[in-house]
Amino acid sequence: MAVLIRRATLQDRKLWAAMRFELWPEAGLAEHFKDLPKWARRRRFGAWIALDKALPVGFVEAYVRDFANGCEGQPVAFLEGIWVQKAYRRKGIGKRLLRRVEQWALDQGLAELGSDAYAGDKLSHRSHRGWGFKETERVVYFRKSLAAPKRSR
Repeated sequence: MAVLIRRATLQDRKLWAAMRFELWPEAGLAEHFKDLPKWARRRRFGAWIALDKALPVGFVEAYVRDFANGCEGQPVAFLEGIWVQKAYRRKGIGKRLLRRVEQWALDQGLAELGSDAYAGDKLSHRSHRGWGFKETERVVYFRKSLAAPKRSR
């Protein structure tokens, strides 16, 4: 399969935002489109897209975080998101995208790549294991809204 993988640029903004929306639909397409320039300017951010001819079929994003749960080094490269169009899955494109992130991290002198996945996302868990990741811990996040205390008069 002759899929090209290259660094994402703001010229790819429309198609890149559409792929981000496929992975993170809760944000909305317009929000992804609006946020990309902010992310693209960050020195510690990297993104790559996969194209079959001129058609977008996948992307990956990574960021250098100060720390990541389960990782030993600091700072650490972190796989923020990876997505491959359904018809192109299980063809090695995800692995090729991940290799770009790994090389980017190594070029910056980093020795680890962290990632996460939702607890119920079994496909992501299998993919991560297939890419050579080892599970380090499981976490459940909680949230509680706080009301401002009423002031006595």
